[in-house]
Amino acid sequence: MNLQQLETVAQAMVTPGKGILAADESSGTIKRRLQSIGVDSTEGARQAWRSLICTTPGLGEYISGVILFDETLRQDTVDGRRMVEALEGQGILPGIKVDTGAKELPGSPQEKVTEGLDGLRERLAEYAELGAKFTKWRAVITIGAGIPTTNCIAVNAHGLARYAALSQEAGLVPIVEPEVLIDGDHGIGRCFEATEASLRAVFAELASQGVALSGMVLKPNMVLSGKEASNRAPAEEVAEATITCFQRVLPPAVPGAAFLSGGQSDEEATQNLNAINASGLSKPWQLTFSFGRGLQAAPLQAWGGEEANLETAQAALLHRARMTATARQGAYSPEMEKEAALA
Repeated sequence: MNLQQLETVAQAMVTPGKGILAADESSGTIKRRLQSIGVDSTEGARQAWRSLICTTPGLGEYISGVILFDETLRQDTVDGRRMVEALEGQGILPGIKVDTGAKELPGSPQEKVTEGLDGLRERLAEYAELGAKFTKWRAVITIGAGIPTTNCIAVNAHGLARYAALSQEAGLVPIVEPEVLIDGDHGIGRCFEATEASLRAVFAELASQGVALSGMVLKPNMVLSGKEASNRAPAEEVAEATITCFQRVLPPAVPGAAFLSGGQSDEEATQNLNAINASGLSKPWQLTFSFGRGLQAAPLQAWGGEEANLETAQAALLHRARMTATARQGAYSPEMEKEAALA
């Protein structure tokens, strides 16, 4: 493990003014996304959509890294370049999702445990050869009646730490993603408790397994009310709760946290990110974004599977990247959306 190299990449991933685009949808998720615009999920359609993302002119101004799916890391763009080369040409780091998905947790089927450790060392070596610079592993924590259980948090924390240790061994920066889901009608206080408990367990396991905190990036949820909750907490309360939670459990050695959008609308995620970065509370880490749907929803609708809509869709992607990068600096306002629409 070359710690200096890991630290350099990790710092670049959370560089001020930029964030990470998550384009690592599994086969099932990308199928649903494409079907939502009336497009069959063929290899050609997936290549066309992800090529559109990777070749968007100017994307490197706002995006530091793109998380890819296994298929995409191996693919060429529509114009014949490797996806990795198209990204690197804009100074964007290519990354790769390495878990194999969340499955039912034995003894608690309403909870999930993420799998993918078998053969991971060999896969990581191959991904490094293919040009990946960082990796991602997602664990999911569900809030509900009697959950999350201590066991669910513990087994997922252990898996995240084993993955992170193996990634650093392979010279790849791990994105550690313990996501407390937005699903449910719980208040922001329940999310705070579940997020704090999850992060405490994760960092205890990371320490136990010798993961270098300076050579990793956290991908957490924001501390939010449940999606179905009445009187959902506003952005300022989300910011205070999120930062307070981090102050309790997130070591300052971690270069930064790249928030997932986690089912929020484009503008809600952007406004919450802005409030977090505009807050005067102490924040010794870079607080950026790693949005998937929050960056892709608008350009996907603009594209509609039609080559003729390529430039329109890329403009929509660049707009969302610009807005989110502005929020990452605490300088966003909803009026910017209206101004862009009138331009």
